[in-house]
Amino acid sequence: MIQPVVQIRQSPAVMNIDADPGTFSIRQPKADVSITTTPGELTVHSTRPELTVDQSKAWAAYNGGKMLEMNKRIYSGIEQLYLQGIARRVEQGNRMAEFFKPGNTISEVYGTDTLPNSFPEMRGPASYDNVDIHIQTQAPQLSYRPAQVDVEIERNAPEIEFTRGKLDIYMQSYGSLQFIPPEINVQR
Repeated sequence: MIQPVVQIRQSPAVMNIDADPGTFSIRQPKADVSITTTPGELTVHSTRPELTVDQSKAWAAYNGGKMLEMNKRIYSGIEQLYLQGIARRVEQGNRMAEFFKPGNTISEVYGTDTLPNSFPEMRGPASYDNVDIHIQTQAPQLSYRPAQVDVEIERNAPEIEFTRGKLDIYMQSYGSLQFIPPEINVQR
């Protein structure tokens, strides 16, 4: 005898997932840079050279110079002339004391003394080096301040945007389970 068989039909459930990934957008603005420069400074302070010209010796040789200097020269010259005059008179006296020697007669001793007594030189000595020139210079004073550079950087944070993707989960077909009973003949 044949046994009745129950048929079971099963269809699986089909689930569908549709997913798109999310996207990132990253943008970072450039950093703001501020540069400030203070220029260097060089200061030079120089003084003019000092020129000193001393012409007093030249003026003394030309016209006697200042009155006090001229008087000193005259005074010292008179003193010298006086001493020379005394020396000459002593020499003439010594020659006259030896009158018995030839050439020491009164006419020869005093007759040849016809030159006038000169006045002392009131001017200074003449020379090519009578003008003294002095130049006094000073080194320049330098001061230097170096340049300065200040750099300020302000960074900007990155701007991040995220756009979500989609995620769709749905049932394309549902699962099913069918039981099919066997045919039963009720006629007998």
